[in-house]
Amino acid sequence: MVWQQKAKHLFTSVSPREIFYLFTLTLLSLLLPLSFLLLARLSGAQYYLQSLRWNHSSQPFPYVLSMFLHINPAFLYFLVSAVSVATLIHGLTGKITLLSQSPSPVLRPRLYTAWILLCTLQVCVGLGIEGTIAAGVDDSDSTFGVARNFLSRVIFLLGLHETMQNWSRIVVKPVVDDTVFGVATKESLIERVAIAAGLGSLWWWKLRDEVETLVVMAEAKKEQLMDVGMGDFVGWWLYYLTVTIGMVRIVNGLMWIAMNSLCRRQTSISSAEPCGNDDNV
Repeated sequence: MVWQQKAKHLFTSVSPREIFYLFTLTLLSLLLPLSFLLLARLSGAQYYLQSLRWNHSSQPFPYVLSMFLHINPAFLYFLVSAVSVATLIHGLTGKITLLSQSPSPVLRPRLYTAWILLCTLQVCVGLGIEGTIAAGVDDSDSTFGVARNFLSRVIFLLGLHETMQNWSRIVVKPVVDDTVFGVATKESLIERVAIAAGLGSLWWWKLRDEVETLVVMAEAKKEQLMDVGMGDFVGWWLYYLTVTIGMVRIVNGLMWIAMNSLCRRQTSISSAEPCGNDDNV
């Protein structure tokens, strides 16, 4: 009954503006995992087109797909790589060097930079997904029957979640806060839960089956003596960079548990020492 009353109070006390804020924050945060999904599909599409050229096929290429693949999505690779590297640095040192806060209240370079990054990634993802859908490669199975084991998938998912949380914290949240409320707000538990739920839904729906194309594609091209392009290398690097972030998160979690256990043990020992001294007296 207590939890039901708290849940009822939570839903009745939330205003429409806060609901809109949470919905917008979650959707914009999902741009990062959608970028991984798009990069995986582009990698599969590039392999498809390269295979047609390799086999000297006369089948015409879809115009939208060929145009988009010939325009190197450098912005998408750069943004995803920058956020991933910043997340790894944050996991190793506890500090984020990307988008450092400026003391100037007028220019607000952090907010303007966040707007630029958010709009750029949204345009890249939007155009990329639209192009893949128009070309008919939005539901392609390009994993070649090769799948990573369960542990690798879990570690990658943890790394992707950490990267998305970092993206939401340093880019999405300042923009949404300024747009909806006009001031910066503190990150709440319900925001983290909503973002994690959105990632879990996307992972179960599409991402878990397609994202491994990033790491499989380079291996498949190498085995078939095909040219491994820069996009294939960046995709392979991003996959293992995300796995590294997941491993760092696991290590940090184990260290946090060990430190808390040690602190509690020292506290219990120090609290028991006066009693032992009194008994001796």
